[in-house]
Amino acid sequence: MTTVTRSPVRATHKSASPGRGRTGARHAARRRAALEWIAIHSLAIAATLFFLLPFVFVFLTAVMSDDQALTRDLWPHTWEWGNFATVWNTPGFLTWWRNTLLYAGLGTVLAVGSSIPVAYALAKFRFRGRNLAMMLVIATMMLPPQVVVVPMYLFWAKQLDLAGTLWPLIIPFAFGNAFTVFLLRQFLLTIPREYTEAARIDGCGELRTMVRIVLPMARPAIAAVALFHFFYCWNDYFGPQIYASENPAAWTLSYGLESFKGAHQTDWNLTMAATVMITAPVIVVFFFAQKAFIEGVTLTGVKG
Repeated sequence: MTTVTRSPVRATHKSASPGRGRTGARHAARRRAALEWIAIHSLAIAATLFFLLPFVFVFLTAVMSDDQALTRDLWPHTWEWGNFATVWNTPGFLTWWRNTLLYAGLGTVLAVGSSIPVAYALAKFRFRGRNLAMMLVIATMMLPPQVVVVPMYLFWAKQLDLAGTLWPLIIPFAFGNAFTVFLLRQFLLTIPREYTEAARIDGCGELRTMVRIVLPMARPAIAAVALFHFFYCWNDYFGPQIYASENPAAWTLSYGLESFKGAHQTDWNLTMAATVMITAPVIVVFFFAQKAFIEGVTLTGVKG
């Protein structure tokens, strides 16, 4: 009588095969999900690469040697971090930084601080001609600055003798900014009137109501308009060119970079290093404040 025995190896293979099949199915499902995600977000990925690759190119060129910059070799042979030190030690570069921080910082504080009361009045006060006043504010946004640059320059340079300084650009912000007023007013319209009416019933005046009740609720909008204005002043080239071009001690980074590029027109690695050093602070500020910025932009303009 012959006894038939099963091979232990074959039995082991049969027992392991279902688990292996489940593992393969999971891998296939994950691979299919990844391909579906890529297909759905393909436009977003392409747009991200479209905006990101120029920054990568500028940074890689900034750390290249002078001989390698703008050649077919896109990856640095040696990482020349000393290019940033060379740019930083350029005569006048620290002065450009100081002037830009003064222009952007003080200009933002004055513009936002002077625009908040105007926006509050246009949003919460009921008076005859309110809509007309708002239309005039919007109309000033449609007027290009080049239209009035000649009379404004004659006023600041000839009458007040402020040519060669940044004060003709900073002082007008103390009287409000049309774009800032418009955005803040649109946000303040979304705050229910019950809050301000309850504050008045409790004995709060209009100033205290604005400071203690409305402004804490408007922090996202204030952060958004402050970032808008800071970026505008940081990148402004036209204004410093008109009023400060004759005085190198009053140049900003945007205008000084043009002079730096002219002096180092063949040293593209140094030009790119200067570009990185000028744009990096703005990117860092936006990175840390993007939540408040996006929230403020989203919440403004939802009510007319």
